[in-house]
Amino acid sequence: MFYHDKKLQYTVKVDKPDPQFARALQQAIGGIEGEIRVCLQYLFQAWNSRGPVRYRDMLLNTGTEEIAHIEMLATAVCLNLQGASSSVIDTIVGNDPLMEKLIGGGDPRHFLSGGMGALASDANGVPFNGSWVVSSGNIASDMFANVMAEATGRTLATRLYEMTDDAGMKDMLSFLIARDTMHQQQWLAVLEELGHGDIRGVLPIPNSFPQSQEHQEFSYAFVDTNIDPDSQSAGQNRRWTQGSSLDGKSEFREIKAQPVGYEPMLAPPLPEGHAQTEQIEQAGQKS
Repeated sequence: MFYHDKKLQYTVKVDKPDPQFARALQQAIGGIEGEIRVCLQYLFQAWNSRGPVRYRDMLLNTGTEEIAHIEMLATAVCLNLQGASSSVIDTIVGNDPLMEKLIGGGDPRHFLSGGMGALASDANGVPFNGSWVVSSGNIASDMFANVMAEATGRTLATRLYEMTDDAGMKDMLSFLIARDTMHQQQWLAVLEELGHGDIRGVLPIPNSFPQSQEHQEFSYAFVDTNIDPDSQSAGQNRRWTQGSSLDGKSEFREIKAQPVGYEPMLAPPLPEGHAQTEQIEQAGQKS
């Protein structure tokens, strides 16, 4: 079950409404780096969780907190649009045909679809995409995905912070940036715990598959596909081409790309698939 409190998790205050910034804030709501993504990602990981209950509990706590962040951002969008409503109506009934001027350079859908409210979409009005939600059933894989989600989300929040001079918006974003800092740390802490004190101990993921069943001559080899003989990186020793692998199970090396397979040759087209006659008659010919 889920419960709610009518009060916001943190103060949301707008000193001067800014429709353009309201549009930018939409990226933090429904964009790939946004709060809807992490909210659903953590909740689905929790609902699908098998194994130690403490991980499920933590995911439920954080996924639920992210609902509060969506609420804060939606409120911020509304407050940034609030002072623009009368000018919006004046412009719509006026003679100016430029849609981008409807709300001072903001998103016209904030008025047309949202009635001066937030939307479940990104800064370009593209609806949230559920395919961004990662819930693999492998706790280590999901934790790395969560670190990435928080890292890109924190990067977005810092960019939004730089975009506004509004003290209230900077204060709200400062809070969200701080929460992103903690969330990065907690996912890394899970990885460290799973690795028995060392994040590298979870590698390779999944660690339940026997490495004896993979072609181990390729397991730690960096494949150089660059055919430019003058490439400055050619032959250079880099961290991923020398020294111990990060899981401590082998040594990195570099190999030049070369085919070890064969040229594929497919069967003739199915007659009922109605390819061209020439395709059917000449199937198997190399030229």
